[in-house]
Amino acid sequence: MGLQLDEIRTLMQDLEKSSLREFSLQSEDFSLHLSKNEMTQPVVTTPAQSETVTQTVASDKKTAEGTADLGADNSVLVEAPLVGTVYLKPKPDAAPFKEVGDHVQVGEQVAIIEAMKLMTPVKSEVTGVIKEILVEEEDVVDYGHALFRVQPDA
Repeated sequence: MGLQLDEIRTLMQDLEKSSLREFSLQSEDFSLHLSKNEMTQPVVTTPAQSETVTQTVASDKKTAEGTADLGADNSVLVEAPLVGTVYLKPKPDAAPFKEVGDHVQVGEQVAIIEAMKLMTPVKSEVTGVIKEILVEEEDVVDYGHALFRVQPDA
């Protein structure tokens, strides 16, 4: 099953007019995914490239997200609880929630993630010192993306 370009354009227009956010259609030799959600970079695949792209995306994800156990220094990552745009300051003209070297308590807010016009606070799950900020203001992040590296208190 394949779709003609006119049929795809019609589907795109229908999606744009509807309240749906995403639409997917798959068959044995054809796959179409339409989304109103913003993406940082498009992923285009053909059946022959599918396995390679999946492996590449998986390895990139491991690199970007890291793990909670980072080795000898025992640092812990504060990760994004959802997909959205990350803000490191409460307001554009305000100081950041936390900077490198600042102490953070469990439950203390370290960032905000905006998703669909909803502002969700990101809170630390560990008490310690911020060792590294792994994102920039207004970066688009995925679920589980590492935001901060925290050195837990001894």
